[in-house]
Amino acid sequence: MNKKEYPIQKTEAQWREELGDERYRILRESGTERPHTGKYNIHFEDGTYKCGACNTPLFKSDSKFESSCGWPSFDEAIDGAVEYVRDTSFGMIRTEILCATCGSHLGHVFNDGPTQTGQRYCVNSLSVNFEEK
Repeated sequence: MNKKEYPIQKTEAQWREELGDERYRILRESGTERPHTGKYNIHFEDGTYKCGACNTPLFKSDSKFESSCGWPSFDEAIDGAVEYVRDTSFGMIRTEILCATCGSHLGHVFNDGPTQTGQRYCVNSLSVNFEEK
């Protein structure tokens, strides 16, 4: 887990108690859901996707698109809501995305998106909550 100071600070024990085992594994230990299993993978309601740990708004529904990658995909984040960190785990070079408010792991962003931004924010469903408009 990233050791940076974030606006929302809790102990890992507090996070674990609040999030439960599976959400904790993804949000606080940089885990990943199995593809095509997440609640928001094929979800296109009008609203806002918020951090599953601290409820900070991260993505608007109009930035979500069907990527067929197995995870919810967005072509842009809300300004200032996401932090970008170089990730060299598993022998790959990727850009990890974290909630800029609490430092929780959301997924990764790739430069292969099909929209005008060219971005594909690949996000774990368990790392977000959805608030309908």
